[in-house]
Amino acid sequence: MDLSELVNAATGELSSIDSADQLEAFRVKYLGAKGLLKQASDQIKQIPADQKRAYGQALNQAKQTITDGFLQRKAAMDAQPAAATGVDVTEPGRIKCDPYRPGALHVIQKTIDDLIDLFARMGFSVADGPELEDEFHNFDALNVPADHPARHPMDNFYLDLPPGDAPLMLRSQTSSVQIRVLESHKPPVRIIAPGRVYRPDTVDATHSFMFHQLEGLYVDRHVTMVDLKTCIDLFARSFFGDQVRTRFRPSFFPFTEPSAEFDVQFGGADGSSRWVELGGCGMVDPNVLRAVGVDPEVYSGFAFGLGVERIVMRRHGIADIRDLFQNDLRLLQQFI
Repeated sequence: MDLSELVNAATGELSSIDSADQLEAFRVKYLGAKGLLKQASDQIKQIPADQKRAYGQALNQAKQTITDGFLQRKAAMDAQPAAATGVDVTEPGRIKCDPYRPGALHVIQKTIDDLIDLFARMGFSVADGPELEDEFHNFDALNVPADHPARHPMDNFYLDLPPGDAPLMLRSQTSSVQIRVLESHKPPVRIIAPGRVYRPDTVDATHSFMFHQLEGLYVDRHVTMVDLKTCIDLFARSFFGDQVRTRFRPSFFPFTEPSAEFDVQFGGADGSSRWVELGGCGMVDPNVLRAVGVDPEVYSGFAFGLGVERIVMRRHGIADIRDLFQNDLRLLQQFI
């Protein structure tokens, strides 16, 4: 192979290259692992011994010349203005679909944030706990006996674990956070615990197998039902407006005694009104306090649980809970 002809051919090709694709093709042709320079290098074993030194020097010079030419051409093309290649990177992007819209928090998260701000003004701090729970924190310490129907596998998401392992489950209530907080913090305790909970409910307009709760707990000396009623009243009036009314209805929960469901009265556009249940509440059962080493003769407390989706639906006039989880932008963009 005539090395001078190879250099001349490469130089001529370089001068006519005007695109990145052509430049890459040139590199492969001359400088690649199977390129012409590699082929010329392989021929050195066929050169007579007395000519190998001179051929090697000429080959090195040819490789240097072609490489330098390639790099210079590449640098010159990189330095060309973007407009010369048909793209101006300083121009705004071309919109080929809907105009840009900023993102936003989901309406459920926005509601949780609003509730956190509201209860923070009442002196509540935020606590958190694992969504994967054991039976002690989800049931035993909350005074739920082993034969209680709420513990049945058909009503909970238990993990499929090897025989002999302690049962684990997706928590069915944020009340488990009460136990974890009281285990590590002695009274006074005033916390709220928002989070996801899981129950194998049949999905319909008002039920889902995953939903959000906000648990509240206040334990201190001399806490009474009056404190609980005052807290619920302040929450309802602050969140829904001064015109709303609240009421307590007797109920039963294993972890509170006495227990109540609390409702909020909402007025309709036609002047009518109706009561809507928002959650359960009550005074913390003494057995719950004993389970975490708190003396019920010294301390008392109240607890409440709010259904976040229920609050969102009531606040924004959403009739079907499934709409909150279907990612329909026509609905979600109303809350940006």
